Amino acid sequence: MSSTIIVGVTAAPAARRAVDWAVARAAERGQTVELVGVVGGAIGAVGEESVLNDAVDQTRSLLSEEAARVAERGVQVTTRVGRGNPVAWLIEASADADLLVIGSDYKGPGSGPARGAHGLRIAAAAKCPVVVVPDLDFEGRSGVLVGVDGSEISEAAVRFAAAEADRLREPLLAVTVWTPLEAPRNLGWYPEEYLENMRLLAEESLALSLAGTRQDYPDLEIVTRVERGYPSLIINELAASARLAVIGTHGRGALARFLLGSISQEVLARLATVTAVVR
Repeated sequence: MSSTIIVGVTAAPAARRAVDWAVARAAERGQTVELVGVVGGAIGAVGEESVLNDAVDQTRSLLSEEAARVAERGVQVTTRVGRGNPVAWLIEASADADLLVIGSDYKGPGSGPARGAHGLRIAAAAKCPVVVVPDLDFEGRSGVLVGVDGSEISEAAVRFAAAEADRLREPLLAVTVWTPLEAPRNLGWYPEEYLENMRLLAEESLALSLAGTRQDYPDLEIVTRVERGYPSLIINELAASARLAVIGTHGRGALARFLLGSISQEVLARLATVTAVVR
């Protein structure tokens, strides 16, 4: 596997946060960083070439400034400037990367609209895990949260989260969210036996999902939570105090379902912390 972290760089403040996050990880893991800036939007209009060349020059200058900051941390860094569709560029670049890191200008609840479709499309189609860094202050936060639903992709998310928690020397909070069967005729009423069995199944699934992690990281503090409700709401609520949240792109478990375009998309749309999307 490649030991390179690719970072999508723009002039937005969140992009600098993304670079800083990637550099901190690369420094601890001995990885290299590649900064990628993409100039898009060209349509072939008359006189466009000079505008495009200026934009490329500005992007190259921006990458050089960021590369100097990265080098000061003792991390090996390269830069690349592309022309075309930024989403397609980053997705293609991800095929040769260990990790792709992008920024988000979303500043949390009450700050305006949720992040746009570009980041969601990158997270959905990238060939490696994607970390999305929002423009938030993470001072005082602790812990790595991972959503667990018993699927194979969920297991990959657990492995990623455990490795990050171990690297950061933070506790791992593993969360399974279960939701009762949707049945309008019940009008919100369910037999107690059914609810209790759902809870027990969720607890059993979570325990099985973490069995290998406890063996691989015997010194890692692992906290478990089983919650009833809607997955994305609970995950983002808990993630608001975490340093990192980890989710799968989709899942096929009978409990919390991380379906691409559904739960994972909703988590990314309302980012509460730095969030890794694992496939």
